[in-house]
Amino acid sequence: MAIDYRKRPKIDYRKRPTASAPAISLEKVAAQAPGLVSLYKTAAVSLAKHDAGGQRAAVYLVLDRSGSMRRYYRNGSVQHLAEQTLALAANLDDDGVVPVVFFSTDIDGTAEIGLDAYQDRINPLHDSMGHMGRTNYHVAMQAVIDHYQASGADDPAFVVFQTDGSPTSKAAAEHVLCTASKLPIFWQFIGFGDDEFRFLHRLDDLPVPNRRVVDNAGFFAAGPTPKTLSDAALYDQLLHEFPLWLDSARSAGILKD
Repeated sequence: MAIDYRKRPKIDYRKRPTASAPAISLEKVAAQAPGLVSLYKTAAVSLAKHDAGGQRAAVYLVLDRSGSMRRYYRNGSVQHLAEQTLALAANLDDDGVVPVVFFSTDIDGTAEIGLDAYQDRINPLHDSMGHMGRTNYHVAMQAVIDHYQASGADDPAFVVFQTDGSPTSKAAAEHVLCTASKLPIFWQFIGFGDDEFRFLHRLDDLPVPNRRVVDNAGFFAAGPTPKTLSDAALYDQLLHEFPLWLDSARSAGILKD
Protein backbone atom coordinates (compact mmCIF):
# COMPACT_ATOMS: atom_id res chain seq x y z
CA MET A 1 0.00 0.00 0.00
CA ALA A 2 1.58 3.29 -1.07
CA ILE A 3 1.79 6.16 1.39
CA ASP A 4 1.75 9.71 0.04
CA TYR A 5 4.10 11.67 2.28
CA ARG A 6 3.73 14.80 0.15
CA LYS A 7 0.59 15.61 2.05
CA ARG A 8 1.16 17.26 5.40
CA PRO A 9 0.42 14.81 8.23
CA LYS A 10 -2.65 15.52 10.30
CA ILE A 11 -0.50 15.27 13.43
CA ASP A 12 1.44 18.46 14.19
CA TYR A 13 4.34 17.81 16.55
CA ARG A 14 5.91 21.26 16.27
CA LYS A 15 4.43 22.81 19.40
CA ARG A 16 5.39 21.08 22.60
CA PRO A 17 5.64 22.58 26.08
CA THR A 18 8.61 21.87 28.32
CA ALA A 19 7.19 20.80 31.66
CA SER A 20 7.61 18.31 34.47
CA ALA A 21 3.96 17.24 34.29
CA PRO A 22 2.62 14.61 31.86
CA ALA A 23 1.72 15.92 28.44
CA ILE A 24 -1.97 15.08 28.97
CA SER A 25 -3.53 15.40 32.42
CA LEU A 26 -4.96 12.47 34.35
CA GLU A 27 -8.32 14.22 34.32
CA LYS A 28 -8.38 14.37 30.54
CA VAL A 29 -7.34 10.74 30.18
CA ALA A 30 -10.01 9.69 32.68
CA ALA A 31 -12.64 11.64 30.77
CA GLN A 32 -11.67 10.48 27.26
CA ALA A 33 -10.24 7.02 27.86
CA PRO A 34 -11.04 5.69 31.34
CA GLY A 35 -9.83 2.25 30.32
CA LEU A 36 -6.30 3.62 29.98
CA VAL A 37 -6.03 5.29 33.39
CA SER A 38 -4.19 2.41 35.06
CA LEU A 39 -1.73 2.09 32.15
CA TYR A 40 -1.23 5.86 32.09
CA LYS A 41 -0.36 5.92 35.80
CA THR A 42 1.99 2.93 35.48
CA ALA A 43 3.78 4.56 32.55
CA ALA A 44 4.18 7.77 34.58
CA VAL A 45 5.81 5.84 37.42
CA SER A 46 8.27 4.22 35.03
CA LEU A 47 9.09 7.54 33.35
CA ALA A 48 9.85 9.08 36.74
CA LYS A 49 11.95 6.05 37.74
CA HIS A 50 14.06 6.49 34.61
CA ASP A 51 14.43 10.27 35.06
CA ALA A 52 12.27 10.96 32.02
CA GLY A 53 9.29 12.56 33.74
CA GLY A 54 8.19 15.63 31.81
CA GLN A 55 10.00 14.53 28.66
CA ARG A 56 8.17 15.26 25.42
CA ALA A 57 8.33 12.93 22.42
CA ALA A 58 6.30 11.98 19.37
CA VAL A 59 5.39 8.32 19.87
CA TYR A 60 5.05 5.87 16.97
CA LEU A 61 3.95 2.24 16.91
CA VAL A 62 5.24 -0.19 14.27
CA LEU A 63 3.54 -3.59 14.01
CA ASP A 64 4.77 -6.73 12.27
CA ARG A 65 2.25 -8.41 9.92
CA SER A 66 4.41 -11.29 8.76
CA GLY A 67 2.59 -14.62 8.56
CA SER A 68 3.90 -15.91 11.88
CA MET A 69 2.28 -12.97 13.69
CA ARG A 70 -1.26 -14.21 13.13
CA ARG A 71 -1.67 -15.73 16.60
CA TYR A 72 -0.63 -12.51 18.34
CA TYR A 73 -3.36 -10.56 16.58
CA ARG A 74 -5.91 -13.26 17.37
CA ASN A 75 -5.11 -13.51 21.10
CA GLY A 76 -5.15 -9.75 21.70
CA SER A 77 -1.42 -9.30 22.33
CA VAL A 78 -1.02 -6.69 19.60
CA GLN A 79 -4.10 -4.74 20.71
CA HIS A 80 -2.77 -4.76 24.27
CA LEU A 81 0.59 -3.41 23.15
CA ALA A 82 -1.21 -0.66 21.24
CA GLU A 83 -3.06 0.35 24.41
CA GLN A 84 0.16 0.31 26.44
CA THR A 85 1.85 2.48 23.81
CA LEU A 86 -1.03 4.96 23.70
CA ALA A 87 -0.99 5.30 27.50
CA LEU A 88 2.74 6.00 27.36
CA ALA A 89 2.16 8.53 24.60
CA ALA A 90 -0.37 10.37 26.76
CA ASN A 91 2.52 11.08 29.14
CA LEU A 92 4.88 12.19 26.37
CA ASP A 93 2.76 13.84 23.67
CA ASP A 94 -0.13 16.22 24.16
CA ASP A 95 -2.16 15.37 21.04
CA GLY A 96 -3.24 11.97 22.37
CA VAL A 97 -2.62 10.26 19.02
CA VAL A 98 -0.15 7.54 17.98
CA PRO A 99 0.62 6.92 14.27
CA VAL A 100 0.69 3.18 13.53
CA VAL A 101 2.63 1.53 10.69
CA PHE A 102 1.76 -2.05 9.74
CA PHE A 103 4.46 -3.85 7.75
CA SER A 104 5.39 -7.20 6.29
CA THR A 105 7.08 -7.48 2.88
CA ASP A 106 6.16 -3.83 2.32
CA ILE A 107 4.05 -1.25 4.12
CA ASP A 108 0.68 -2.96 4.53
CA GLY A 109 -1.06 0.15 5.82
CA THR A 110 -0.96 3.11 8.18
CA ALA A 111 -3.46 4.34 10.73
CA GLU A 112 -3.77 6.24 14.00
CA ILE A 113 -4.98 5.31 17.45
CA GLY A 114 -6.07 7.98 19.89
CA LEU A 115 -7.67 8.44 23.27
CA ASP A 116 -11.04 8.65 21.56
CA ALA A 117 -10.42 5.73 19.17
CA TYR A 118 -8.35 2.80 20.41
CA GLN A 119 -10.62 0.06 21.74
CA ASP A 120 -10.80 -3.05 19.54
CA ARG A 121 -9.14 -1.05 16.77
CA ILE A 122 -6.05 -3.05 15.82
CA ASN A 123 -7.61 -6.31 14.58
CA PRO A 124 -10.14 -4.67 12.21
CA LEU A 125 -7.28 -2.65 10.72
CA HIS A 126 -5.12 -5.76 10.45
CA ASP A 127 -7.93 -7.78 8.88
CA SER A 128 -8.51 -5.09 6.26
CA MET A 129 -4.92 -5.27 5.03
CA GLY A 130 -5.04 -8.64 3.36
CA HIS A 131 -2.09 -10.96 2.80
CA MET A 132 0.54 -11.30 5.53
CA GLY A 133 3.97 -11.39 3.91
CA ARG A 134 7.64 -11.54 4.87
CA THR A 135 9.49 -9.34 7.38
CA ASN A 136 11.18 -6.20 6.06
CA TYR A 137 12.11 -3.85 8.90
CA HIS A 138 13.66 -1.24 6.65
CA VAL A 139 10.46 -0.30 4.81
CA ALA A 140 8.68 0.36 8.11
CA MET A 141 11.62 2.29 9.52
CA GLN A 142 11.78 4.48 6.44
CA ALA A 143 8.03 5.13 6.67
CA VAL A 144 8.47 6.40 10.23
CA ILE A 145 11.42 8.57 9.24
CA ASP A 146 9.49 10.08 6.33
CA HIS A 147 6.45 10.83 8.49
CA TYR A 148 8.53 12.32 11.30
CA GLN A 149 10.53 14.55 9.00
CA ALA A 150 7.40 15.72 7.19
CA SER A 151 5.79 16.64 10.51
CA GLY A 152 8.33 19.36 11.29
CA ALA A 153 8.72 18.05 14.84
CA ASP A 154 10.94 19.80 17.39
CA ASP A 155 10.70 17.00 19.93
CA PRO A 156 12.32 13.60 19.45
CA ALA A 157 10.47 10.53 18.26
CA PHE A 158 10.11 7.40 20.36
CA VAL A 159 9.32 4.38 18.17
CA VAL A 160 7.87 1.19 19.63
CA PHE A 161 8.81 -1.37 16.96
CA GLN A 162 7.25 -4.81 17.43
CA THR A 163 8.31 -7.95 15.55
CA ASP A 164 8.51 -11.71 16.06
CA GLY A 165 11.62 -12.52 14.03
CA SER A 166 14.58 -11.39 11.98
CA PRO A 167 14.10 -9.35 8.82
CA THR A 168 14.35 -10.73 5.32
CA SER A 169 17.01 -8.11 4.52
CA LYS A 170 19.34 -7.71 7.48
CA ALA A 171 21.72 -5.41 5.60
CA ALA A 172 18.92 -2.99 4.73
CA ALA A 173 17.74 -2.83 8.34
CA GLU A 174 21.26 -2.14 9.59
CA HIS A 175 21.77 0.54 6.97
CA VAL A 176 18.60 2.42 7.85
CA LEU A 177 19.28 2.23 11.59
CA CYS A 178 22.84 3.51 11.20
CA THR A 179 21.80 6.29 8.84
CA ALA A 180 18.97 7.28 11.20
CA SER A 181 21.38 7.62 14.12
CA LYS A 182 21.91 11.23 12.98
CA LEU A 183 18.20 11.91 13.49
CA PRO A 184 16.29 12.60 16.73
CA ILE A 185 14.57 9.21 16.58
CA PHE A 186 14.94 6.41 19.12
CA TRP A 187 13.98 2.86 18.11
CA GLN A 188 12.77 0.52 20.83
CA PHE A 189 12.41 -2.99 19.41
CA ILE A 190 10.18 -5.57 21.12
CA GLY A 191 10.34 -9.25 20.26
CA PHE A 192 7.23 -11.40 20.53
CA GLY A 193 7.70 -15.18 20.58
CA ASP A 194 10.40 -17.69 21.45
CA ASP A 195 12.87 -16.71 18.72
CA GLU A 196 16.45 -16.15 19.93
CA PHE A 197 16.42 -12.72 18.23
CA ARG A 198 20.12 -12.86 17.48
CA PHE A 199 19.83 -10.20 14.81
CA LEU A 200 17.99 -7.76 17.07
CA HIS A 201 20.60 -8.27 19.79
CA ARG A 202 23.25 -7.50 17.17
CA LEU A 203 21.32 -4.46 15.96
CA ASP A 204 21.08 -3.20 19.53
CA ASP A 205 24.83 -3.57 19.97
CA LEU A 206 26.09 -2.02 16.70
CA PRO A 207 29.27 -0.12 17.60
CA VAL A 208 29.45 3.62 18.23
CA PRO A 209 30.95 5.63 16.57
CA ASN A 210 32.21 3.14 13.97
CA ARG A 211 28.73 2.32 12.69
CA ARG A 212 26.46 4.87 14.40
CA VAL A 213 26.82 8.43 15.65
CA VAL A 214 25.01 7.43 18.86
CA ASP A 215 23.33 4.28 20.17
CA ASN A 216 19.81 4.93 18.86
CA ALA A 217 18.12 1.60 19.61
CA GLY A 218 17.09 -0.72 22.38
CA PHE A 219 15.73 -4.26 22.36
CA PHE A 220 13.99 -6.65 24.69
CA ALA A 221 12.19 -9.94 24.22
CA ALA A 222 8.66 -10.05 25.63
CA GLY A 223 8.50 -13.84 25.29
CA PRO A 224 5.98 -16.21 23.74
CA THR A 225 3.11 -14.82 25.86
CA PRO A 226 3.72 -11.07 25.76
CA LYS A 227 0.26 -10.22 27.05
CA THR A 228 1.18 -11.79 30.40
CA LEU A 229 4.13 -9.44 30.91
CA SER A 230 3.16 -6.94 33.58
CA ASP A 231 2.58 -3.36 32.49
CA ALA A 232 5.24 -2.13 34.91
CA ALA A 233 7.80 -4.58 33.51
CA LEU A 234 6.97 -3.62 29.94
CA TYR A 235 7.35 0.11 30.61
CA ASP A 236 10.60 -0.41 32.49
CA GLN A 237 11.97 -2.34 29.51
CA LEU A 238 10.67 0.22 27.02
CA LEU A 239 12.28 3.10 28.88
CA HIS A 240 15.54 1.47 29.95
CA GLU A 241 17.72 2.90 27.17
CA PHE A 242 15.64 5.92 26.11
CA PRO A 243 17.10 8.34 28.74
CA LEU A 244 20.63 7.24 27.84
CA TRP A 245 19.92 8.02 24.20
CA LEU A 246 18.47 11.44 25.14
CA ASP A 247 21.73 12.32 26.90
CA SER A 248 23.98 11.10 24.10
CA ALA A 249 21.82 12.70 21.40
CA ARG A 250 21.99 16.06 23.19
CA SER A 251 25.76 15.75 23.59
CA ALA A 252 26.09 14.96 19.86
CA GLY A 253 23.94 17.97 18.89
CA ILE A 254 21.19 15.76 17.49
CA LEU A 255 18.71 17.11 20.05
CA LYS A 256 18.33 20.68 21.19
CA ASP A 257 18.93 21.37 24.86
